[in-house]
Amino acid sequence: MKKYDATFIFVQTSRDEAWAKTIERMQGEITRIGGKVLDTTDHGKKTFARIQQKKESGTYLTIRFELDSSKVNELRARYALLEEIFRVQIIAIDPIVELKLAKQAAERQARREAAEAAASAEA
Repeated sequence: MKKYDATFIFVQTSRDEAWAKTIERMQGEITRIGGKVLDTTDHGKKTFARIQQKKESGTYLTIRFELDSSKVNELRARYALLEEIFRVQIIAIDPIVELKLAKQAAERQARREAAEAAASAEA
């Protein structure tokens, strides 16, 4: 099973109980076809760079999941049937790039902590 990121844009979604149900529904589509949801990130409402189909902004959501690569097209087809989704993009996660980014993040965190420790030692 490979890891994927699915980024969704919703334009007619309010940030209330219905939003929580929408997130659950998107995750449910993944688990329904045998996938496993790893992480969900709500990016909130953002303004588009240019107007798209008479819409000025949308609510963004990213779901990271594991799924058999043969079922990705089935998932795309299921999402295409849902009216509340304005756009969806599913991309495969390269494990080598993911490890490199995690290593870089750890190095940045270590440098940040070292700088904070040096600053507190001087004070």
